[in-house]
Amino acid sequence: METVNIITIISIAFLGSFGHCIGMCGGIVLAYSNIKIQPESSKVSKTTAHLMYSFGRVFTYTTLGAIFGAIGGVVTFSNNANGTLLVVAGIAMVLAGLSLMGKIKFLTLVEHSFSSSSIYKNAFRKILNSKSNLSFFTLGMLNGLLPCGFVYFFAITAASTASPLYGALVMAIFGLSTIPAMFSLGFLASLSTATSFRNMMMSLSSFAVILYGSYTIYNGYDYISREEKTITECHTE
Repeated sequence: METVNIITIISIAFLGSFGHCIGMCGGIVLAYSNIKIQPESSKVSKTTAHLMYSFGRVFTYTTLGAIFGAIGGVVTFSNNANGTLLVVAGIAMVLAGLSLMGKIKFLTLVEHSFSSSSIYKNAFRKILNSKSNLSFFTLGMLNGLLPCGFVYFFAITAASTASPLYGALVMAIFGLSTIPAMFSLGFLASLSTATSFRNMMMSLSSFAVILYGSYTIYNGYDYISREEKTITECHTE
């Protein structure tokens, strides 16, 4: 993976987590903070709980990245196919950025939550009532499976690597980059959910997502162009 891609993923995930992720998953963080963590608990205990939850999410994201990377490796046989996948990922990113800006409702359409299902509710209730450190990790894993536009788009990026290792790396970087926002929400809810602060982070992440999407589309077009050039040269010979 190129350094610029890693830096871009970190930037988008970090900025977006203070806007989109807090809006999507903030309720879960506030719920377990109030129910599972006692006010008299030590700072070490609280920190451990929040980190276990975050690492649970990262574990799920990393696993999904490896799966999508493996799928990308199976279906990607040529520069043309790989380029097409990158173009699709780039277009999805641009649409996500416009959605974060409030220009369209793209993210709302793709985030079909199953959180209202009885299976999810029962699992969530059981884990929420447990006080063990492992339950925080399990809750994070469960949260990582919730439908989320951001996760979808980084999963497509993971697939475009055509490698289980790099796919896992993409999603691991994404997950780790969202920890500061979700972690701070448990300790500093008033700061993390302040409207002006969230709006600023949302605007920055929207711009970053659109730029990265445009760059990804360009890379995809470059792959396709190289494939067509190779085919033309073969026919000429």
